Amino acid sequence: MAGLVGLPGLYVQRAKTSNDGELLRLQRMVRYAYLVLMSPAAFVAIASGTSLIFLRGAYEPWLSAKLGLVGLLALIHTLTGMVIIRLFDEGEIYTGWRFVVVTLVSLILMLCVFFLVLAKPEFSAAPSVLTEPGGLARLFDEFNPWRKP
Repeated sequence: MAGLVGLPGLYVQRAKTSNDGELLRLQRMVRYAYLVLMSPAAFVAIASGTSLIFLRGAYEPWLSAKLGLVGLLALIHTLTGMVIIRLFDEGEIYTGWRFVVVTLVSLILMLCVFFLVLAKPEFSAAPSVLTEPGGLARLFDEFNPWRKP
C-alpha cells in the first residue's frame, strides 16, 4: 500500500528531468519499485488474505467490505502499471492534480482498510446473503447466462 502512495511522487519527477541520464535513472527506479517491490508484495498480501478466509472460515460482513476495498486498491495498482508503460515516452508528464487525486484516493482506501481490520465493526443492516458462503452466487444467479442445471 505504501508503494501506491509513494510512486506517484516519483511520477511527478518526470517533468523535472533535464537529461537522458536522469530520465533513465528515474525510469529504472520506478520500474524496480513497481516490479520488484510492489507487485510481489501485493500478490502475497492478496493471496494470504484470501487464504485466511478459507482457513479460518471468516465470513464476516466487515471482511467482505475490506475485500471490496482491497479490490479497488488492486485496480489502482493495475492502473499504476499502465501509467508506467506510457510515462517515459517522449513528451509525457504526470500532472500535479493527478498526483494529488491518486495519492488521496489511495490514502483514503488504506485508512478504510485499516479501520475495518482493526475495529471489525458490526454491520447489522447487512443482508444475510453477503455473509454466508455462496450467497453472492445465489444473488446473481438469475443474471448468469451459464447457469448450472
